[in-house]
Amino acid sequence: MARTSAGQPPLRPRGAVDAELRDDAAARKKRLDLFHFVPFRLNRLAAEVSSALSSEYQARYGLDIPEWRVLATLGFRNDACSAQYIAHCTRTHKSTISRAVSALMEREIVERVENEVDRREFRLQLTKKGQALYEELIPRLLRKEQEILSCLTAQERRDLGRLLGKVEQSLELVQTSEEADAKDAY
Repeated sequence: MARTSAGQPPLRPRGAVDAELRDDAAARKKRLDLFHFVPFRLNRLAAEVSSALSSEYQARYGLDIPEWRVLATLGFRNDACSAQYIAHCTRTHKSTISRAVSALMEREIVERVENEVDRREFRLQLTKKGQALYEELIPRLLRKEQEILSCLTAQERRDLGRLLGKVEQSLELVQTSEEADAKDAY
């Protein structure tokens, strides 16, 4: 900022000062409208969709949401993977995934297998019982997804998928099962 010879900032016209004060007052009054804030909306939608889907596996199969996330992640993979991979893939805290894995192992839905590359590490995979459960659940969940999206036209569903993909890509998120399978860490 330019200074006067006395070292003081130059005086501004009164109109500029009044406009600045009005802008400051407007900024203080301005609030973040959560219902127009995309991160809030996406989080709220994710929670509602997750809850709606959980009705398909909670009562009938006794799975909670973290257990479903473990089952789903292992189900779409071609190979066994680590609990850390599942936690990262599902954006779920590792202790939550650990508890879910323990519960699924007790029910013989998931099993540990030795990592062929690093014998100190164990990987997880579905048992035959787990694979059968996964295959039984998938059609139910796909029907529920269609029910949730039934408010959209076919074109709107394609557009939604495309737009979500653009946002995922901008955040450098894995977007396909093939990409996920190709990565050891998600």
